[in-house]
Amino acid sequence: MKVNFLQLSTYTTPEVKEVSNQEWVQYGGDNNYFQFLIDRYNGSATNNALINGISQMIVGRYLDATDSNRKPAEYAQMKSMLSEDMQMKLASDLKLMGQCAMQIIYTQDRSRIAQVEHIPIETLRAEKCNEEGEIPAYYYFYDWEEYQQGDFLERIPVFGTSRSEIEILYIKPYRAGFKYYSPVDYQGGIQYAELEEEIANYHLNNIMNGLAPSMLLNFNNGTPTEEERNIIEQKIAAKYQGTSNAGRFILAFNDNADSAATMEAVQLSDAPQQYEFLSNESMRKIMVAHRVTSPILFGIKDMTGFGNNAEEIVTASTLMDNTVIRPFQQLLLNAFDDILAYNEIVLNLYFKTLQPLEFNDLSNATNQEQIEEETGQKFSLKKIDGKEVYETIEEAENKANEMGCMGYHEHEEDGKTYYMPCQEHTDLKTPCWDGYEQIGTKIKDGKEVPNCVPLNITENLTKAILEELQDKGENEEMEGYELIDSRPANEYDKILNESLNFATDLASVPTSTPNKKSSQDTSIIKVRYRYYGSNNPQREFCQKMWAAKKVYRMEDLDKESSDNSELAPKGSNTYNLWLYKGGVNCQHYWERRTYLRKNNERITVAEARRKIAALDPSLKKEAQIETNVPEVAQVAQPKNDWWSLDPNYRK
Repeated sequence: MKVNFLQLSTYTTPEVKEVSNQEWVQYGGDNNYFQFLIDRYNGSATNNALINGISQMIVGRYLDATDSNRKPAEYAQMKSMLSEDMQMKLASDLKLMGQCAMQIIYTQDRSRIAQVEHIPIETLRAEKCNEEGEIPAYYYFYDWEEYQQGDFLERIPVFGTSRSEIEILYIKPYRAGFKYYSPVDYQGGIQYAELEEEIANYHLNNIMNGLAPSMLLNFNNGTPTEEERNIIEQKIAAKYQGTSNAGRFILAFNDNADSAATMEAVQLSDAPQQYEFLSNESMRKIMVAHRVTSPILFGIKDMTGFGNNAEEIVTASTLMDNTVIRPFQQLLLNAFDDILAYNEIVLNLYFKTLQPLEFNDLSNATNQEQIEEETGQKFSLKKIDGKEVYETIEEAENKANEMGCMGYHEHEEDGKTYYMPCQEHTDLKTPCWDGYEQIGTKIKDGKEVPNCVPLNITENLTKAILEELQDKGENEEMEGYELIDSRPANEYDKILNESLNFATDLASVPTSTPNKKSSQDTSIIKVRYRYYGSNNPQREFCQKMWAAKKVYRMEDLDKESSDNSELAPKGSNTYNLWLYKGGVNCQHYWERRTYLRKNNERITVAEARRKIAALDPSLKKEAQIETNVPEVAQVAQPKNDWWSLDPNYRK
């Protein structure tokens, strides 16, 4: 007798193969590992429930921004580009497959990203790395299981590496030893997902077909012909089988009773207990692989816990959110930031959490933005006597800075202290009389009062400065150059230079060229400054600077100009436009705009933008050496008014 043992074969660690005669890289020995993961998702009840639940936790109640009220236009663009449906699909792919991808669709001139779409990750395969060790593109095919040599594959470049109208932004976490694809975070539990699936299939088949043959019929009057045996079998099956009489029978034809067939059952000792153990063990190991802090979060209750359900849910939910959910969210947020940066949109994005408010730990939240990120609740400003008040001094001072006033004052209500932006001074309620304009403040009779100057002085100043600048400046859209970065003039100057000049091939850019127009320029970079701030300027000077829509060299602005002893620093009779802009409370500042020469051979515009967007100043404090003095990027408010705060300036 020959006995064969059947052994289930599967693969739990994906094989990544580079084949010499193809440009793309296989994922799995049969290039079908993504489908293997989908099968484990569909076949295992526990695996399915956890992937669904964690995916929903990742996306929460979808994207929002803490600065949405301050930047409504940018926020609206973000909402139209990054749809909720796409967010959910990306989160699902990221959890189930370990990676996800988006199609980035540009406008015809590639000046902006027009559309962002999800692309199923199982339809993509990575192109082999180039000489720099980077993946240059991905190949698309609708169903790789059906792919045959010679079928057309669509090659789509990686985001920021080409001039193509469509690019792929591929999102995957780092995994040691994996360059092209990223294994799923629950990789160690895949065997148990398959085991749970096989246990379910085994029991289902047993129930459908009977746990064992239920009837043995012996015919002891000889063996009929094959045709006669088939007729007998069909008649017995028609009479004894059916939905109410599930099971099998064995039909035996014997020459006599002495040679009748016998049947011996092979029993599995303690079978119910063993199947229960395997089932429970599979569920437990799958949850461990997914780093589930408590099964009750997914509607699964066991005998373990933290003493009571309420305590367990709060503790487990907080731990799950911080250790599992947020790393996934950060991967997506980083990708979204890169996309928005291309369109010059900067928002403080976050995913609104699904956690109940009482679950959130706000002990480390120091301002309303952090509270909003933790809770997903938009902050509603409290008002007293029609004026906005804040719960912290920092928030009140920041708001005062935006409003162009100084400090704050306290207000008590219902035993609680609130802070109202701007110090209250009775002398400041009507700042200046007709024919005068406020330029800073001064001390009079021991009180701070407005510093009012005749309008003809500011008119003369406006005329003089505009005359100096009329033959200078360039259009914002410079021919042959493309804008790659804009930010307040003193913000992270050195880091920007580090990113463009030293972290890339720009290190070889000459330090000077015959045609250089500014000391801050290189052979392929131009740095210019634009009058920026309030888009509703009130002063004549600000109105004309805003309407001009020109950019200027630092050398055009940073110099003593315009003879005017009334507004000049003490001991001087000139006025520095670089530092003082349009005067106190004009709400404008200088914005630095960095341009990259198009079609240069050192770095593409997309690469430059990507490097700038990737800058993290909090991690590069050693590089934060400011090139421009802070006042250049500040609106001229009383809080930073050199006339009133510095004793060397006129009171």
